[in-house]
Amino acid sequence: MEPYRAAVTSDCEKLLSRFHETDSVRFQVFSKIWREMNFSQIFYGTVNHQKRAFSRLILDSAYSFFLPPFSFQIRVGGLYLLYSLHQSQTAAPPEQIRLALKDWEDVKKFEKDAMDAQHLDAIYILRQLMLKKAFHFTAMPTHLAFKKLRKKEVPALCEKFIERACRPQEFINNDLLEELSNIHELYGNLKSSVSETSKESSVNLIRQDLIPRLRRTVVDFHNWQHRKGDSEEEEGSGEGASSQQDCSRRAGLIASIKSKAYGEAPEARRSRRHRQVEVDITSSVAGTWKSPAYIRRKIASLRVRTNESLHVSDDMHKGVASASKITHLTSLGFAAEDTPNRLNGGKDRIRVPS
Repeated sequence: MEPYRAAVTSDCEKLLSRFHETDSVRFQVFSKIWREMNFSQIFYGTVNHQKRAFSRLILDSAYSFFLPPFSFQIRVGGLYLLYSLHQSQTAAPPEQIRLALKDWEDVKKFEKDAMDAQHLDAIYILRQLMLKKAFHFTAMPTHLAFKKLRKKEVPALCEKFIERACRPQEFINNDLLEELSNIHELYGNLKSSVSETSKESSVNLIRQDLIPRLRRTVVDFHNWQHRKGDSEEEEGSGEGASSQQDCSRRAGLIASIKSKAYGEAPEARRSRRHRQVEVDITSSVAGTWKSPAYIRRKIASLRVRTNESLHVSDDMHKGVASASKITHLTSLGFAAEDTPNRLNGGKDRIRVPS
């Protein structure tokens, strides 16, 4: 069922995109889009032994839109999508929605935010799912098994669904600014009372425009976010041409590096100079470059080299017809008086004492 995950995620994004364009969190608006797209037919065409596996796949794909970092509207749409898919699935008994332990705090925070904003339809749908025991509380978000790949391909998140950073706007609100203004005024009065008794200039140091400056900073940050979003949209249109230029520039750079690397033969070290070979530059330029093979030299044995280099050649050996054969190398320490007796006209072979 994994090959169908990308297609299922794409269908869910299309439904939530239409719901995102309405700027609404009402279940009535979502159900209208659901009926127009005939989204319940997504379960049609599955055979009996694949119904449960496909229901688990589509519920897992829709569950990701119910969690951060998506905006509140998309999370509400993800909740409605989970409820509608759970009600229209063809598996019997119905497949449950896996809810991991680490995601439970996000669900409770979502419920609290919906209650504070008085989105009663979202709260009703969430409590209906809990009442019908649609959630399967688990330790991990996915099923773990032996010899299963630990790293999966994480699909790219839809950029327009992700909520922008708005913590400064949420933290610096009107109530906080009013309270800061009162505290700042009280602090200024205390400083002025101290300055009357003390003549130090450091006591009079106080920032008069603290609250207006803080308000202007938050407004500037909000305007910068909007300008950044608009500039990213404009750059997205010209991204295709720039990406092609980057690819061609990178390909040319790689080709030049390869030509420099294969065109010059590096100098071999002293221990490997007997293996050094010549590189045919013309063949590499023509495109028929072949990797050079090392030529192994066959070294003669010690006995063969000794027979070739050592010969008996002396004035006292004139009667010797051919070169003597020496099969053992030892020190020539024989006595001088034994030499005439051993050399009888070249008939005896030279004996090397051991």
